[in-house]
Amino acid sequence: MATRGKSINLFLMDSEASGRIKCTLANWTGVAYKIPRTELDKCKERDDLKQSGVYFLFGTSDTTGENVVYIGQAGARKNGEGILNRLQEHKRNPDKEYWTEAIVFTTSNNSFGPTEISYLENRFCNLATEAKRYVVKNGNDPSQGHITEEKESELEEFVDYAKIIMGTLGHKVFVPVDATPVIISNGTATDDSEPVLYLKTTKAKATGRRTSDGFVVFKGSEVSAKPTKSCPDTIQHLREQYADRVNSDNVLIEDTLFSSPSAAAGFITFASANGLIMWATQDGKTLREVESEDE
Repeated sequence: MATRGKSINLFLMDSEASGRIKCTLANWTGVAYKIPRTELDKCKERDDLKQSGVYFLFGTSDTTGENVVYIGQAGARKNGEGILNRLQEHKRNPDKEYWTEAIVFTTSNNSFGPTEISYLENRFCNLATEAKRYVVKNGNDPSQGHITEEKESELEEFVDYAKIIMGTLGHKVFVPVDATPVIISNGTATDDSEPVLYLKTTKAKATGRRTSDGFVVFKGSEVSAKPTKSCPDTIQHLREQYADRVNSDNVLIEDTLFSSPSAAAGFITFASANGLIMWATQDGKTLREVESEDE
């Protein structure tokens, strides 16, 4: 059955793509906002941002350069301040200087109560943690609370819509680095979207494949223990950045996404590497040859 498309309404509140964006979907009571940190003060007159909701703070770690996210909830207060007030508190907090933009989910009919936002905060945190694209900055695992099965079904539908909107607004925080599960049997992938590729040297052995974001190396890959004399600084940095993903046996312990096949090959071999030549299919066809066939 063919997948049906979806129509998403994006309203550029400041008449430019780098400013605030309001996002809605047909037949959905949810409302999403993308708010740059520098534009937060412009939102003071938005009544729906004074309601209850769930928010995401996105930024980059100063120490590692990794993408980071903090996920929180905000309930409407007696003074009429809800999400917006919570975001302003985070803006003043010196421990949260890392975030540069917020994405907020609320409703057009102000229907979220404590039960709903607790459930959504928990689900979003779990999804982001499982996807492993961002470092989730939440110190504690949010409580899911107690809900009926009817309410859970309703909120799961909200989660499904939120996933679509989050990706549309530029953050694949809920999408695993290799979104299509791969089961390797006799050297063959069970799906035909992208072939599993192999890299093998005297000191390393790895599997991976292309994705829409770059190239993912699968967990279980064996990496070289020591760098070559000509190893580039960029590869040295990658090995430092993902040091916690390589165990004492020099085996990658989780799927890891790289910007290109060459960056992935360099990480595996701890050397300068041409990924188009070093990655190959089970029958020996190089990635360069595979890409030529795609043209």
